Amino acid sequence: MQVLNIDIEGAQTASSAGRSAPKTHPKTHPETHPAPEAGLSGCAFLLGQDFGEITKTYTATLAQFATCDLTQAIPDDGHETAPQAGRLFGVFPFDRTDQGHLYRLSPKATPAQVAADEAVSHSLTRLPETQGFGASVDAVAQKINAGDGGLKKVVLARSLVYDTDAPIDPVQVALRLSADRHVTSYCVPLPGESAAPRWLVGATPELLLSKQGAAIRSHPLAGSARRQSDASADAAVGQALLTSEKDNIEHRVVVEYIHDVLTPYCRSLKVPDQPQLDRTATMWHLGTAISGVLKEADTPVLALLRDLHPTPAVAGFPLAAALAQIDAQEPFARDFYAGTLGWLDGDNNGAWHVTLRCAVIAQHSAQLFAGAGIVGASKAADEIAETRAKFGAMRLALGICERL
Repeated sequence: MQVLNIDIEGAQTASSAGRSAPKTHPKTHPETHPAPEAGLSGCAFLLGQDFGEITKTYTATLAQFATCDLTQAIPDDGHETAPQAGRLFGVFPFDRTDQGHLYRLSPKATPAQVAADEAVSHSLTRLPETQGFGASVDAVAQKINAGDGGLKKVVLARSLVYDTDAPIDPVQVALRLSADRHVTSYCVPLPGESAAPRWLVGATPELLLSKQGAAIRSHPLAGSARRQSDASADAAVGQALLTSEKDNIEHRVVVEYIHDVLTPYCRSLKVPDQPQLDRTATMWHLGTAISGVLKEADTPVLALLRDLHPTPAVAGFPLAAALAQIDAQEPFARDFYAGTLGWLDGDNNGAWHVTLRCAVIAQHSAQLFAGAGIVGASKAADEIAETRAKFGAMRLALGICERL
């Protein structure tokens, strides 16, 4: 294992050899030569109950970090009783060949939550337009039914870009999202094209991987339905999801993939035969609680993460064919949407979540993302409705309440 030699708070550019140019949106990813990345020292960082200020940033790909000895980077600054003691926090993008970041934090008191304005003045750009997203769903479902490239599932996303008159406070948005006890909220600064950083803000319901000694857990979600305000109608929606053939097929692809990736590492691996119902404040999900015992307790959590990410819950299956469809159908770069964020310690333990129900916030702009798993039985109207529902929590946290 190589010694960590990555200690960067400025710009680093991943190699683009053999890769197509990234898609951009003019309001959030200017097609101009970016200024050097600003250092993130002093920026706030929130993950669940952990809140602090960044004191150091390390930048590399997930694969590079997975082969590094990170012990020298683990903080030992006298805050032994703080939640952040002995941990690095980090975030990695959807594209595992792109660079992510690990951060050292200094603990700070979590600020008080401030309610969102009831009527935020804004403009909206849809990427793609709703009709275009529906056409992509139909096109991909047709390819799956035709057996094109062996496709079984593709996760297609769409995006909403809100430009607001007033600046958006990313920490406050994350704190509002944290009111839902079924999710893990987060607010992560990202190096930007100007002096002001971008912020990845969201509330994820999905645990990609946790490791404590030899014990590992994963709780994938795939298959979703919008919750209802009426209790009996809400229960009926949940039961319909649990018995839906289409959603169970979509979910099974993810579970089988995680089983196949983790099995070589494990002495034992427990995978329930059927999914369970998981909930957030706004959505029902099919979930499976996977647990196992590693053959080697000192296996680095980032090595497991490198092999798992991205799962079919956010990409599809087979991976290469699904990524080709995502690249062809989505008119924007996913960037850190559908990536992973979490923490690790000096004992190779950690917990990493999927970056879902999120937005990238930059001063007066918020770009929201939501995706849906497409299989052969998918219908455009259903996937449009699912993604519309998934935008709901973030839109409310921003103070945007009108119907989509």
